[in-house]
Formats: sequence, C-alpha cells, structure tokens
Amino acid sequence: MKQLEEIVSKMENGELDIDSLSKELKHAQELIKLCKDKLQKTEEEVNKIMNNQ
Repeated sequence: MKQLEEIVSKMENGELDIDSLSKELKHAQELIKLCKDKLQKTEEEVNKIMNNQ
C-alpha cells in the first residue's frame, strides 16, 4: 500500500517523466492486482468460516 501511495505522490508532484510514469503505472497495476487477489482470498476464507458455524 505504501508503494502505491509513493507512486501517487510522485505523480501529483510532477516528479516523473513520461517514461518513468509509464513504468510506475505498470508497477501500480501489478500492486493493485496483488491487493485485489489477497482481498478476494481473504473474503473466501471468511465466507468458509462463516458457513461452517
């Protein structure tokens, strides 16, 4: 999450040239996908626990 915040901060401050911006956006997409996958897995585990009670 901190890495995403740093990318956004750099974007807002105009610290990235076009090449760096492209690279950072790709990295941000990978991080977002990772977070979504973890959230989905956690949600599935919670649902399993709730259904077994």
